[in-house]
Amino acid sequence: MTTLPKNNSNDDLPNLLLVDDDKVFCSVLEKAMIKRGFNVICAHSVNHALECTKTFSPEFAVIDLRLPGPSGLVLVEKLKAMDSGTRIIMLTGYASITTAVEAIKLGATHYLAKPVDADEIMMSFGRIEGNPSAKINTKSLSVGQFEWEYIQRILLENNGNISATAKKLNMHRRTLQRKLNKSPL
Repeated sequence: MTTLPKNNSNDDLPNLLLVDDDKVFCSVLEKAMIKRGFNVICAHSVNHALECTKTFSPEFAVIDLRLPGPSGLVLVEKLKAMDSGTRIIMLTGYASITTAVEAIKLGATHYLAKPVDADEIMMSFGRIEGNPSAKINTKSLSVGQFEWEYIQRILLENNGNISATAKKLNMHRRTLQRKLNKSPL
């Protein structure tokens, strides 16, 4: 079911598509972004978001990585194919280098690890170029972080198929699911 933006009285405001399966987070962020001058529409899955784009053309999008069904990466690619000018921020509570790189390759403007607030998102929309003076981490990844990154890369290679990923990792599917449900260390 598609809903119209709550502040659709001003067609001059930019359109923002907010996609997250956490309805409370969506509601809070929606209100904050309306206050910052956006027409906002919320969706809770990739299919719901694509349905919304039939009547709502977003200039901006905030997309969660982990959604029911296809991942947010699929939506990044589809939104960019519809309009290459759409500014997309990828959010995740399960940040990894692999998914960050893929999100940027697919067209995301920025990649943020949750928790985030509306001000961080607004700053990210404003960033269109890289930062050569960004702080470089001098610590190497821990074993747990390395494992998480490796699992994410193999999962991406298998298009999110947990059974195929488990087989390639020579791991039981349930063990892999337990590891994926934990946050990276």
